[in-house]
Amino acid sequence: MGGIDVWINNAGVLAIGEFDETPMEITNRVISTNLLGYMYGVHAALPYFKKQGYGIIINNISIGGFLPVPFGTGYSASKFGLRGFSAALKTELSGFPDIHICDAFPAFLDTPGIQHAANYTGKKLRPAPPVYDPRRVATAIAKLASHPKQETMIGSMSVLLRYASSIFPRITQSIAGTVIGTYLKQADPLVKTDGNLFNQVNYGNAVYGGWGLPGRPKAHRKYIGAGIVLIAVGMVLLSRKNP
Repeated sequence: MGGIDVWINNAGVLAIGEFDETPMEITNRVISTNLLGYMYGVHAALPYFKKQGYGIIINNISIGGFLPVPFGTGYSASKFGLRGFSAALKTELSGFPDIHICDAFPAFLDTPGIQHAANYTGKKLRPAPPVYDPRRVATAIAKLASHPKQETMIGSMSVLLRYASSIFPRITQSIAGTVIGTYLKQADPLVKTDGNLFNQVNYGNAVYGGWGLPGRPKAHRKYIGAGIVLIAVGMVLLSRKNP
């Protein structure tokens, strides 16, 4: 058989809604795509890598692998599962130093993904700002293909959210739940849908979702920086109230 040098896992779907009001076939589909899809991909590529003695597997996981998403329990289960799968696989392959498992954790992206999501909230969805140009993910993955490393965080917000969820888990989760819950109360109504989980959709068929800033955020860094400072201050204040 021939060879494979790089294998990239990038499949992902999303379902938003209260867990008990989201059909289990929807949750099953999210986990099957996001978690089992990656596992099937690695299972197919790994025999090639072992035979030739080298190879690079890149898993595009997202910041959702560290930060639980309220109203997105199936998505969170799949992303946390991917982190566990990757960690176990890295240990298992410790005897193959030239087979690399690389995990990418981008923050929120300006793609149509959330438009395609299964939506059982009955409300119109939009990603939380700031959103990043998806080309940043493509650039980061291309870099991993030539210079592999175990983890790469994409976007300053992904770094902030990762460490916030690690240092202040309860506070971070509380803020996320409050923000999403408040948004859903105020959002415009929308018919419930299973999105693209089982069929193609005829909308949002572009690279960009039209949510955010084109290119790498530059002129808007001061606003992003201010937001990061405010979030950090809020976490400190909340931690004092909830020791």
